[in-house]
Amino acid sequence: MHFPEFDLALAQRIELAEAHAAVDGAKICRILKPALGAAVEPIAGGFAVFCGADSPITQAVGLGLNGPVDQHEFDHLQDFYFSRREAVRVETCPLADPSLLEHFSHKQYRVSEFTNVLVRPMQREASWPSASAVQIERVFAEHIELWVLTVAQGFAEHFPVTQEILDVMKMFALGTASECYLARIDGKVAGGATLTIRDGVAGLFGASTLPVFRNRGVQTALLHARLNRAADAGCDLAVSLARPGSTSQQNIVRQDFRVFYTRVKFDKSFH
Repeated sequence: MHFPEFDLALAQRIELAEAHAAVDGAKICRILKPALGAAVEPIAGGFAVFCGADSPITQAVGLGLNGPVDQHEFDHLQDFYFSRREAVRVETCPLADPSLLEHFSHKQYRVSEFTNVLVRPMQREASWPSASAVQIERVFAEHIELWVLTVAQGFAEHFPVTQEILDVMKMFALGTASECYLARIDGKVAGGATLTIRDGVAGLFGASTLPVFRNRGVQTALLHARLNRAADAGCDLAVSLARPGSTSQQNIVRQDFRVFYTRVKFDKSFH
């Protein structure tokens, strides 16, 4: 399997594909929860997104990938969040211009998280087997509530199921580039996952399994179904995110994904 060279152009494709998914989520947020004041601002080649306080979508992605970040742009970034009384959180690619890191240093930002970006090259004729014991179905808008609750419950040991979490997941799921899938075993809902397709990049996100159905091939079945869909759509790259050393990363690596680079999240609290 031939992996592409990791260069600036590829980094832009990967980072902006996810950034646009967050932008789509903010657009849905404006419709579903107008009181939250969702907002999006293009800054320094990427996007700053706000979907309410402490939302996982409330962060900036893709900054610094089209050249130096000047003081005006960095001040704009801070004003975008601080004016909403929210912390600044920036998911940062290692190929971001060094000027962005200098701003973080001068303003005393802290490192709060690392995320591995895993990549697998795709071919149109590629195919992955379906698990006979696990049935996968695509879920459309009229049944999205079931998908949201299922995936949230699958993550419950890490993120308690709150109305805020359900709302955020629904916003992301209804984005124009998002596709949602449910897994069933013996007719019972067992798990769910998301696929985003943009600029030839298939983003594999939000996969979880209900505790009672774990270790029965649900994650593998969901992954194979989404890879088949991405191949049919002509994607040349599949991307997934995982915490370094996590079980999720181990599962993804078994499917011929490779850690391409590690993102660093920089943040600064609102005072």
